[in-house]
Amino acid sequence: MVATGTGNQSGKAFYVTTPIYYVNDAPHLGHAYTTVAGDVLTRWRRQRGEQVWFLTGTDEHGQKVLRTAEAKGVTPQEWCDKLVEEAWKPLWRHLEIANDDFIRTTEKRHTDRVREFVQDLYDKGEIYQGGYEGPYCVGCEEYKLPGELLAGEGEHAGKQLCPIHKRPVEILKEENYFFKLSEYGDKLLAHYEANPGFIQPESARNEVVNFVRQGLQDLSISRSTFDWGVPIPWDDRHVIYVWVDALLNYATAVGYNQNQDTFDATFPADVHLLGKDILRFHAVIWPALLMANGLRLPGRIVANGWLLVGGEKMSKSNLTGISPRDITSHFGVDAFRWYLLRAIAYGQDGSFSWEDLAARYTSELANDYGNLASRVAAMVGKYFDGVLPEAKADGDAEKAIHDGLAKAVADADRKIGDDVEFQAGIQAIFDFVKQVNGYISDQEPWKVAKDDSPEGRARLATILYTAAESLRAVAVLLNPFMPASSQRLWESLGAEPALGALADQRVQDAGEWGRLPAGATVTKGAILFPRLEDKPTA
Repeated sequence: MVATGTGNQSGKAFYVTTPIYYVNDAPHLGHAYTTVAGDVLTRWRRQRGEQVWFLTGTDEHGQKVLRTAEAKGVTPQEWCDKLVEEAWKPLWRHLEIANDDFIRTTEKRHTDRVREFVQDLYDKGEIYQGGYEGPYCVGCEEYKLPGELLAGEGEHAGKQLCPIHKRPVEILKEENYFFKLSEYGDKLLAHYEANPGFIQPESARNEVVNFVRQGLQDLSISRSTFDWGVPIPWDDRHVIYVWVDALLNYATAVGYNQNQDTFDATFPADVHLLGKDILRFHAVIWPALLMANGLRLPGRIVANGWLLVGGEKMSKSNLTGISPRDITSHFGVDAFRWYLLRAIAYGQDGSFSWEDLAARYTSELANDYGNLASRVAAMVGKYFDGVLPEAKADGDAEKAIHDGLAKAVADADRKIGDDVEFQAGIQAIFDFVKQVNGYISDQEPWKVAKDDSPEGRARLATILYTAAESLRAVAVLLNPFMPASSQRLWESLGAEPALGALADQRVQDAGEWGRLPAGATVTKGAILFPRLEDKPTA
């Protein structure tokens, strides 16, 4: 991926969003995937010293939510309140998601602004009244084009299915209000051409460009067959289409038509993170709506792939939804956050596997990283009474570590902070961890310790300082991914008294050698990633 778009303008916050998620059920692993990605990106940019704003939330209107609530025997608002307070917000706290705001589309700060936005479009002649009949997927809250549908088999034989949810579509006929989306095809294509990184990855961009080139139809922006939504301002027999309602959260949450200073300092988003199944809404409808109302377009729209279990997209509807707490209860929150972005290249589909997570946990977290931290702390304790010695005998081996760290920091900062390529960034960091392990093995400090001469002591001190200083940098680089274990390592190295809080360390400065002062108190704390028993069985 290549950075592009509006960039981080002077005085403007770096604004990152997740989608706002439907509250028809509790969050599953797919929701956590995108949200953890947003959290890591914003934590990374914060550790650059930038002003950052991270938004997530819930999408609470629409027919899907209404039907779920009716099936539960409660009102839609009661259902939304219950799910948000008992499932969504608690999970994000559990996963250490450091969002700045949580927007709910049933909040007055949102619904009032949505009505104003749509009224402005109507007043500008961008909306007209008409009728429409076509196949509709309630799960997607979207009319489907006939060419997109799948032929049903088995129990669905003779029916047409949504390609995403694999369930029969419904034929809806309504008198609705329409947004003149068809008039924005050429403008969208021109924007895509002028900003080649506007949609990422490239496969997602190609899909959208091909879709728009086929010609756009006007968008039905109201529904009249149910009333769970934001009423159309000039005709309360209709509610605003849930996707128009939902997309506007990115503007209403940061002061649209309410706090101009906040709005100007935040909007538009620099990065919209989302699943590829909702790409067209964000890459076609959203920028067209902004163009129509004279607002700036976002910097980048980055679509992640699907998490697959047994080859199927993870969701409740196909019974592959997995609760994140099922995983964190065994592996811990840090390992969960790390694995989601380590195992799969962001933007591509990838399979979640308990076995793969267990293998990577053991080999990379416990053995490569955790064991390195334990060994270094133990040797400083054994040979220097827990006081970090001064390095006085640097040679070629140490220069290779210095150079390796500088490269790891530069590569990770570019890949994670700029390109939103988390896997490549993690790989750069762990390549350096492996390099430090190799350095320890080659230098054999346990053998050097047998030489009590001044030269031997100086060499031993240099080896252990080099390893501890490397771990100082690794703690900084991994903090956005694994804040709890990184903090434990920071404390073990005795870094905070001299360098300050871990969250205040700048990632771009992490490669500056010699920041951890000699004389720091190094302690061997709890193992960062303890060995785990096999997967629990029922």
